[in-house]
Amino acid sequence: MDKKLLKNIFSLLCVQGVSYLIPLITLPYLVKTLGPHSYGVLGFSLAIWQYFIMLTDYGFNLTATQRIAQYPDDKYKVSLVFWEVMICKLILMLVCGIVIIILLRFTSILSGYESVFFAGGGLLLGNILYPIWLFQGKESMALSSIVNVTTRLSTIPLTFLLVNSVDDAWVSALINSTTSILGGGVALLIVYHKKWLILVTPHKKGLKKQFLEGYHVFMSTAAINLYTTSVTVILGIISGPIVVGYFVAADKLRQAVQGIIVPFSQACYPRIVSLMQKNRKDGLQFIRKMLILQGGGGGILSMFLFVMTPDIINLMYGDEYYRSVITLQILSLCPVLVAISNVLGIQTMLTLGYKREFFLILLISSLFCITLLYPLCIHLMENGAALSVVLSEFIATLFMTIFMVKKKIFRS
Repeated sequence: MDKKLLKNIFSLLCVQGVSYLIPLITLPYLVKTLGPHSYGVLGFSLAIWQYFIMLTDYGFNLTATQRIAQYPDDKYKVSLVFWEVMICKLILMLVCGIVIIILLRFTSILSGYESVFFAGGGLLLGNILYPIWLFQGKESMALSSIVNVTTRLSTIPLTFLLVNSVDDAWVSALINSTTSILGGGVALLIVYHKKWLILVTPHKKGLKKQFLEGYHVFMSTAAINLYTTSVTVILGIISGPIVVGYFVAADKLRQAVQGIIVPFSQACYPRIVSLMQKNRKDGLQFIRKMLILQGGGGGILSMFLFVMTPDIINLMYGDEYYRSVITLQILSLCPVLVAISNVLGIQTMLTLGYKREFFLILLISSLFCITLLYPLCIHLMENGAALSVVLSEFIATLFMTIFMVKKKIFRS
């Protein structure tokens, strides 16, 4: 690995570390101050927003990164991609607004949670404003990382100062919203200061191309969110906010440990795209090494999480969350499965153009999860939700492995 790639991995590792370190610092305080019910309401409301974030992300975080990585020094082409993607995101934000109005007008899914839900709306705007795909495509993550780290660290004192009772779930949501918008705004200022862009007027054909290129990635992401975000939402509808509180408390810790893998994969993706453009053999050789390193790292993380779960839950949450122990031990299988499937799916299948096959694998695994989710949640509650997530990840990893073997990709 060269110096630039290592620098980007380190920058992303700092961001990811802070992203998951903050919950580890604030989570014990939040779950104890809010209690299982209010914390469950917070988790449920923010899970709804994840649907809208997923929609506005569409597939641009991968497709736009891929296009920019192909010509990072061509200011006109980079600018064209930027403005096309931002306009597409604004169009999708309008769609989100219409869906929210329909939800409030014709359903009771948010009844009683409105204040917490609307307080979390800034997460969507902040996510739209932050062009992470531009920084990744240009393999320039250092300044972006500083912005991310600074804005996210600011949530720590704000949480301890402003969240003081079970009625303050909306305050916690608002803190996250405000810092998200601030981070997005500062990131755009950095882009302006760096003079990476010029003003380009996109055409309808370009916007249509962005939507078409991102379609399979979006559908794949939607399939993933179908069993990640939907698990929390469906569990809340079936079992109520208290059970959601136990599940979300365990899942946050799983995400914190699993998140260690993310910087490595995000930094390597544009490099793999670049290598594949020049020499497919070199690209596949890089992926082989990545599979060993990332898969092995995921295995170590899973073993650590399984063994240490009782101590972690007791230290972080106390006796009130004893039900989260088994839930987290079930979820501890996810890091190794996700580490392997990320290399096989995103890093290999997408870069080789197997977008449709990638989508179908994730769709099948998601439908499998959703099919099992209701009966598992009815009988096993938070543990059933965790089991459905693990089974879905296992199915996805298994099918990707079978696909690789049949196509003889690593033998070519």
